[in-house]
Amino acid sequence: MPTDEHLAPLRSTHATPVVFGAGAGIGVLGGMIGLGGAEFRLPLLIGLFGFAALSAVILNKAMSLVVVLVALPARLGAVPAAEIAARWPVAVNLLAASLLGAWAGATWAVRMRSSTLYKVLAALMVLMAAALVVTHTITLGTLDLPLRAQVPAGVVAGFGIGVVAAIMGVAGGELLIPTIVLLFGVDIKTAGSLSLLVSLPTMLVAFARYSRDGSFAVLGANLRFTMVMAAGSIAGAVLGGLLLGVFPDLILIPLLAVILLVSAVKLARHD
Repeated sequence: MPTDEHLAPLRSTHATPVVFGAGAGIGVLGGMIGLGGAEFRLPLLIGLFGFAALSAVILNKAMSLVVVLVALPARLGAVPAAEIAARWPVAVNLLAASLLGAWAGATWAVRMRSSTLYKVLAALMVLMAAALVVTHTITLGTLDLPLRAQVPAGVVAGFGIGVVAAIMGVAGGELLIPTIVLLFGVDIKTAGSLSLLVSLPTMLVAFARYSRDGSFAVLGANLRFTMVMAAGSIAGAVLGGLLLGVFPDLILIPLLAVILLVSAVKLARHD
């Protein structure tokens, strides 16, 4: 299977404070809007740290997995377990296809030419920017679909989100949360917890698929780098959470969307 390790150094040589600081900066951005920030981390891995597309995706996936594992207990503690348990059909509905989507997305990623993967990542960043703006500037209602339409819609959405999350190396909360609110009428706080329950197994499936490819070696060669940046991301997310509401969404969300769009342009032009 094709890999792109020859396009970037196998092992990052950047100093620990730089790696931790970059992760913390991403964590702060994500924390201020209630997300992990993995969509911002990916272009940083490529642009600042010099990893090729597939390597960056695999490293991003590993860090996202660590961040979700840390965030899950705290998030579940903030929402009553009974409330989450009552919504188990929602998680099952989305998981029914998100696991398959994650496997398919990871398979497509490892088989793509590097030039194609850069363009796909650029397009997905535009999608993430749009989802960010819609989720944080529009009050989401519900589509009020009948059950016979709701279930297949959840399956289709789950598959698509699984594909996107696997290809970008993200948890997918940016897409899962509005999907859960729109399709199933769940309040946004509970939707955040449900999204983590769907994200974790979906990420594990994608991770397992990537582990079968030769390019997965980049993780072993950069394990310290991965853990340091993940630690920075977690610390930054905590700080970002404390800053929640300090900057009005009217300023913050367009700024973050512009960052994603600029990153998308750079990735699309990446040689």
